[in-house]
Order: sequence, then structure tokens, then C-alpha cells
Amino acid sequence: MAALTPSEEAQLQQTIEMFRVITQSQPQDYQSLEILKEAYMKLGMQKDVMDTSKRIAEAYVQLGQLSSAIMEYETILQRFPDDPDVRKALNEIENKTNSFAGRSNEPAALPSALATEPGKVAKPGLGAKTTEADDGKAAMQRLFVDGKLITAQDFGRLWFTPGNEPATQVNEPFLQVMADKGVLGLDKSLKLVVDRARIGYLPLDKYEIDNELAKTFPRALCLKWCILPFDRMSKSVLVATCNPFNKQAAAELQAATANRLLWYMTSPTDLVKAVRKIYR
Repeated sequence: MAALTPSEEAQLQQTIEMFRVITQSQPQDYQSLEILKEAYMKLGMQKDVMDTSKRIAEAYVQLGQLSSAIMEYETILQRFPDDPDVRKALNEIENKTNSFAGRSNEPAALPSALATEPGKVAKPGLGAKTTEADDGKAAMQRLFVDGKLITAQDFGRLWFTPGNEPATQVNEPFLQVMADKGVLGLDKSLKLVVDRARIGYLPLDKYEIDNELAKTFPRALCLKWCILPFDRMSKSVLVATCNPFNKQAAAELQAATANRLLWYMTSPTDLVKAVRKIYR
């Protein structure tokens, strides 16, 4: 493995600091744990790699994804075949698996709302009825209107669905619009969306954004949906959003890259500022 430059080491240290905080507050966020594990690996911090692998496996167990947990534990055993904690955990999983025999399949990976296949956009099959693109409107309406946080009238007045014409300026997120109009504060709406979507939260204003990476993605697309690819870890690209229910944005961005996309919620104020700065 090639030696890291001082700049690369500094970036990895920043990544570790940031994702330590994220995974402390969200211990089941295994995609953030994977990023943390990879940063440790690149810096040769083997004990931290193994400790994080165990945390990933534990997160899978908590989420009921037992086959993924087994794979993670087996990876640890390849290097440390006598690890007593791993052996004990595998025995417990075996007992759980036996008790779950005959039950339904494991739940989808977290977060599943924005999961897409790299390089492809879902299209209706032949003879299928074309439906309106899912930009997260229905999910947001259930969250805020059905949850009696705002009125249906306010929702209809403030929600904006972009048209097909190329965007020339950033469309502000719904959460920001609600806050600006005095309908619902950002702190409350952000917490609600993060909790409901089960998505990691990342303070974008404290992160060193990879501007050149962001510019490799379609400008009009990022302006249209107010999304930002802000960093890369191996074959994964980290993307910031304020609407984790927007499947259309996820599909369109996934079509622009062969890399896996890992989505993070962030403050709309910080996201709009960053998108405007990069795509001006």
C-alpha cells in the first residue's frame, strides 16, 4: 500500500473524528461504522479496525440482519481465530437463528429508503402504468401533516416539486422553507426526519468537502434536488441531503456513478450554502 501524504493523513483523521461522533450517537448506523473502519485501516490502526468490526457485527445483530453479522464476525476470525468475544457472539447468533426458524426474511439494510443499484435508474416495465416520480412528498406529508405538526394547507402552500427543465439555482429544502416561513423550527423538523428515516446525521459545516468530487456530478441535478456528493471512501460516495425520502433524486444521482452512494442528513442551511458555493 502506497504511503499516505500528510494531507491524506489529515483528511483521514478528520473523518475518524467526525464519524466517531456520529457512531456514538447512532450505534446502529453500520454504514458510518464501515467508513470509520476503513479510515482506521488506511492509517494502520489495527486494534481500532477490529473493535469497529465488532461494533458493525453488533449493529447487524440489533437490526436483525444475522447473516450479515455472521459474515462480519467470520472476517474477524480469519485474523483472530481464538477471539472469545466473537466465538461467544456467533454461538448466540446460532441460538437466535434456531429460534427464528420458519419466520420471515431479514429486514432490508439501513437506510433502505434511498438504496439504488449503481449505474441504473428504475423504470416501469412494459405495459406498466407510469406513476409520478417519488420525490418524498407523500412521506413528508405523513410525517408533518398526519403528525399534526403543520396543516395540510401549509404543506400544500410550501411544498415544491421541481419540473423537468434544468435547474439554474438551488431549490431550497422543504425543511428550510418551513423554518423561513415560521411554520416549524429546524431543530424539531430535523430531529423528526432523522428519527423517522433512520439515517445518519452529519454536520456538513464541520466537514472538509471534496469540491472536485462534487463537480464530477451533474450540476443541474444537484441544484434541482439540493443534494451534494461531498466525499469518497474507496468505492463509496457520501451524499448530503435534507430529504431522505426522495427516491427520485437517489435514482437520478445513482445513474450518474458506478459507485455506491451513502446518504447522510444534514442541516438545510449548511447544505444550501455548500451547494451554492460549489455549483455557482
